[in-house]
Amino acid sequence: MDTKEQIIEILNEIDDSIDYENEDRLVDDHLLDSFGIISLVAELEDNFDIQIGAEEMVPENFNSVDALAEMVERLAE
Repeated sequence: MDTKEQIIEILNEIDDSIDYENEDRLVDDHLLDSFGIISLVAELEDNFDIQIGAEEMVPENFNSVDALAEMVERLAE
């Protein structure tokens, strides 16, 4: 399973009513609320063995699966 597939699986556990593959404004359109983001960060950190610092907590990193995958892969290096 690649990074994007894992992220989509995590997002679907948080809220399976959203078509994450076709959304690019998850935060801007309030599809992910603060609780969802906190849950997502915890799951990403656990699943990918990364630490997501406060400087990474910007909408640009959380608006789409692609942006999330880029952040995860960058932090995993």
